[in-house]
Amino acid sequence: MRSTILALLIFVWTPCASSQVAVIAHKSVPMDTIKKSELLDFYIGDIKRWSNDKPVIVLDLKSQCEAKDLFYDYLGKSPSRMKSLWLKKMLSGEGDPPESLESEDEMLKKVASTSGAIGFVSKPKISNKVKTLLVIEKEKKK
Repeated sequence: MRSTILALLIFVWTPCASSQVAVIAHKSVPMDTIKKSELLDFYIGDIKRWSNDKPVIVLDLKSQCEAKDLFYDYLGKSPSRMKSLWLKKMLSGEGDPPESLESEDEMLKKVASTSGAIGFVSKPKISNKVKTLLVIEKEKKK
């Protein structure tokens, strides 16, 4: 009985599980929506400034989780491929990799408090302290 309850608690309390991921940004960013191609350009470092010339602060999650997997699947890149792209940019002096945060709660707080920040969290985590630019749905398997 104890092991069943423990297993249920672990399943319910998965810190980063969601079938929907929200792309969030600081309320000051000059966008209300974002296209997949723009999001990829931000995350690979090809776009470094918002249209108002403020710097883009890209944030990532350290741990591998469903939200991170869904986000990078949507971009069409694996986390390891993204790391190699960031490393190449860093070694060529073209930019630094995104700051990696420990949890979605930390991501939400950092985006809310950092002008120009963009990141992602499970949809249930979003709040009115950030702007939601896009909701990514997990594709249903046929």
